[in-house]
Formats: sequence, structure tokens, C-alpha cells
Amino acid sequence: MTEIVITYETLYEILRREKFRQELQQLSKTFFEDVLKYIQEKQIILESQKSKDSIFSNESEKTQKQIESIKKILKELYQRRESKIIQLALFSSRLHKQENITVMLPEEKQLYTTIKDTLNLFRKGVLYNLLSNQIPEISINSINTTEPKTLKAEEKVSTKLIKFNHPVPKFIGTDSNTYGPFDQEDIGNLPQEVANLLIKTERAQELK
Repeated sequence: MTEIVITYETLYEILRREKFRQELQQLSKTFFEDVLKYIQEKQIILESQKSKDSIFSNESEKTQKQIESIKKILKELYQRRESKIIQLALFSSRLHKQENITVMLPEEKQLYTTIKDTLNLFRKGVLYNLLSNQIPEISINSINTTEPKTLKAEEKVSTKLIKFNHPVPKFIGTDSNTYGPFDQEDIGNLPQEVANLLIKTERAQELK
């Protein structure tokens, strides 16, 4: 995607497209970083205007209002994309169909995968067990799309997003943690060492 210089006008146009188009719109891979830099620049301008004589008071008020408007746009943009991602994860989980996630930002892919994996987990644990005349049972440890919150930043495990080519039963990874079971076409965000082993044995493929 061609890089877009972030301005108030471009943000408004991005929101407009997201509002009036059904599919998730593609954003630059550096969108979050670019937006943050843009807001920081606006804040610097605002502080400069406030520190000068009162003749800049009107300008500082305009800048302050624009910053508030920018944040409102970002909030609505996030919520609309969030709703679309939730729907995609829901459809993917129900229909066992892999949706197009290439237009998602990395953080959005993680959101999508986490929601889908959670839906799959509860569907198997509740519905499938009931249909098999068994008591519902949920194993939260089967969800491996997010890193444990207890890890410090420097201890976080690198993960890799993969799609399973074949059904894979529950297994114990090289890190001694339990994973699965996974169905064909399931998406998982697993530790790199575990994911690489699955890729090497052609049980899964990396999603980029």
C-alpha cells in the first residue's frame, strides 16, 4: 500500500471509507506509529502556542480542538474496525473458513486470532460435548494466542502466526506447555519454536 502522509484530512477520509464500506480497509503497516507521531507534533505546536503571548490564544484553542477531534476520529475508526474483525472471527469460527487477514495490522491479527480461538474453544467444550452427551468442559490453557501477563517485557516469548494444514490433536510443546487440539484451517499464534516444528513437519504454514 502506498504510504499516506497523516493529516486531519487523511484521517477523516480513512474513517469515511471504513464507515461506508463493508469490508475492512487496508491501512499502512506503520499506521499506528504515523498517527502517534502526528499527534505528538500537534502537541508540540500546542505547547509552543501556549507559551507565547496571548495573541496566540485563538490559535492554541484551534489546535486543542483539532487534537480532540483527531482522537474522536481515531476512537471511531478503532471501534468500526474492531466490529468488523469480531464479525470476521465469528464467521470464520462458525463456518470453519479462513478469512482474509492480510489487510489487518499485526495487533488486529492478534485480536482476530484470539477471538476465533476462544470461540472455537468454547464451541468444542460446550456445544460439541453436549451433542456427544457429555458435560461441557473448557480448558482455558488451550488458548495460546496471547503471552502470559506475568512475563516481564524482556522475558516475552516470540510467537509466529500459523494456519494448520491438517487436524492436530492436543500435544505438549518443546516448552512443556500443552497446545491444541486444532482443526484443519485453524489459526494459531504459537511460540516460534513450537510453530517452526509444525511448519517443518508440514502440519502448518506461516501466515505473514
